[in-house]
Amino acid sequence: MRILVIEDEKRLAAILKKGLEESGFVVDVALDGEDGLFMARTYPYDAVLLDILLPKVDGLTVLKKLRAEKIGVPVLMLTAKGELEDRVRGLNLGADDYLVKPFDFSELLARLNTVIRRSMGKASPIIIIDDLSLDMSAKTVTRSGKEINLSAKEYNLLEYLALNSGRVVGRTELTEHLYDTEFDLDSNVIDVYINYLRNKIDKGCDRQLIVTVRGAGYVLKGEQ
Repeated sequence: MRILVIEDEKRLAAILKKGLEESGFVVDVALDGEDGLFMARTYPYDAVLLDILLPKVDGLTVLKKLRAEKIGVPVLMLTAKGELEDRVRGLNLGADDYLVKPFDFSELLARLNTVIRRSMGKASPIIIIDDLSLDMSAKTVTRSGKEINLSAKEYNLLEYLALNSGRVVGRTELTEHLYDTEFDLDSNVIDVYINYLRNKIDKGCDRQLIVTVRGAGYVLKGEQ
């Protein structure tokens, strides 16, 4: 998942970036509202962490502009303690949730994962497709009750496919949402990791859950 952090406190922005990357996210950072607004308009993010008190363009204005432009990316507002009016305004402008500073990082992760799941129509952290079960909270995967060990990149790829289960997802979309820009969009990195996943998820099973749609991408789907 690709996250945009819009936060002008450099130390906090660095801490958020490091912690989120260690949790499997790809993270971009903007240090003011103007850059944050440009990035949110330009790149496909799965969620935005948005501070309210920002230089150049404040967070509430960033949110208002995004929603006016029909950009529906989930937004988790970061607010100062006691600023109830700002939290209410943020929710009324279309924020998906808020978190009051200072906050515990585990709560941030829980809220962030929740708004991402909800935006993709998945209320539960456990996604079940046929006999495949993926627990987003525990970061575990089982098939037919047997636990499957995946690398971080393999898990992130499977999680994105599971959140979009039943929908064909193209290689470019997968690259943009899951991997740093060090990967060339024209490279075969996605195909390589899809093959790794197939060997762990589908090999030896009667039903193949990871399906290639020629010329379009991949889809994770169970029996209809």
